[in-house]
Amino acid sequence: MKKHSARVAPLSACNSPVLTLTKVEGEERPRDSPGPAEAQAPAGADASGRTSHPCWRCSRAQLKKIFWGVAVVLCVCSSWAGSTQLAKLTFRKFDAPFTLTWFATNWNFLFFPLYYVGHVCKSEEKQSVRQRYRECCRFFGDNGLTLKVFFTKAAPFGVLWTLTNYLYLHAIKKVNTTDVSVLFCCNKAFVFLLSWIVLRDRFMGVRIVAAILAIAGIVMMTYADGFHSHSVIGIALVVGSASMSALYKVLFKLLLGSAKFGEAALFLSILGVFNILFITCIPVILYFTKVEYWSSFHDIPWGNLCGFSVLLLTFNIVLNFGIAVTYPTLMSVGIVLSVPVNAVVDHYTSKIVFNGVRVIAIIIIGLGFLLLLLPEEWDVWLIKLLTRLKVRKKEETAEGGADPGSGPQSKSRRARPSFAR
Repeated sequence: MKKHSARVAPLSACNSPVLTLTKVEGEERPRDSPGPAEAQAPAGADASGRTSHPCWRCSRAQLKKIFWGVAVVLCVCSSWAGSTQLAKLTFRKFDAPFTLTWFATNWNFLFFPLYYVGHVCKSEEKQSVRQRYRECCRFFGDNGLTLKVFFTKAAPFGVLWTLTNYLYLHAIKKVNTTDVSVLFCCNKAFVFLLSWIVLRDRFMGVRIVAAILAIAGIVMMTYADGFHSHSVIGIALVVGSASMSALYKVLFKLLLGSAKFGEAALFLSILGVFNILFITCIPVILYFTKVEYWSSFHDIPWGNLCGFSVLLLTFNIVLNFGIAVTYPTLMSVGIVLSVPVNAVVDHYTSKIVFNGVRVIAIIIIGLGFLLLLLPEEWDVWLIKLLTRLKVRKKEETAEGGADPGSGPQSKSRRARPSFAR
């Protein structure tokens, strides 16, 4: 059986607005060249052996990966923005953010069944559901998924998952979706800070700058509405949601490490089971205390609830398993692109005012998010690129100084046509 080398780690490319808290990241694996390959033979050569500029080509595999990358970006962008807008629309008829959180989280149970269907369709060596389940349970230790492991390694993440989702959805009731989606992007900065402090990750100056930009963006976003209590509460809820999500990811990496595709799917399904068994009582209590009350079950917009859950499930699947067909950075770009999508929708459906402070805050947070996407070796790559450009410029200058020669040999050489093209 072909085993996947990709593993799940705490989400570093950002996050689902509501549900996604883990992300698949690939270990070292064979991949195509990160850039177009240079032609080995020069495009043209003269009698002195000088070569013209190299020819850049793109292989079929690279084109395929780029195509899948574009598809993943569009899917991430549309599912994230769509789920956020649909949640806002749902609250006009069904003002129950915690119940909506509970309902959508129950759909996590489908992760492992969907993964097993893909395993049966793609794997050469078929395994029964029980065999695959037992193999994935090794992620929790030699004894598998015991009752103790369930309450010590799964239940805490279920609580953090629910808090993250609820705080985010509750914030949508207070402020517009543009502010909520862009502020939640600060989650990545919080993950870096916690990883640096708790996990002793490598210090990177550019990521410190990104974290400062994220904090500055939060302050400016609060100032954009004049520090009104309504907007301040909403922004505080979003920041709390991003903080819970960051804590989830850092603890996941600290306690569980990384997981393969099947192990990730099983873990997310276990969170759905935990939600059904232990969180169901909370919406019931909220209903009878009339904190989240609806007069009749016929008044519940089931279409909106199911549509919201399907969009989030789609977003989770693409973000967790999209690494199999493209690069993680492209999926993060899809998250960033959903911010302007939400802004356009808000412009035509709400009374949002895009003043100078709000626009600058959005740009600052977006810039900080993109800086956090830089790989750890970005400075080494930049130095190599600048060195290559400097060497090439010197070669072109040397060639330009040698071409104007006026001797008879140079004249005959220039008159002689080249057939190397």
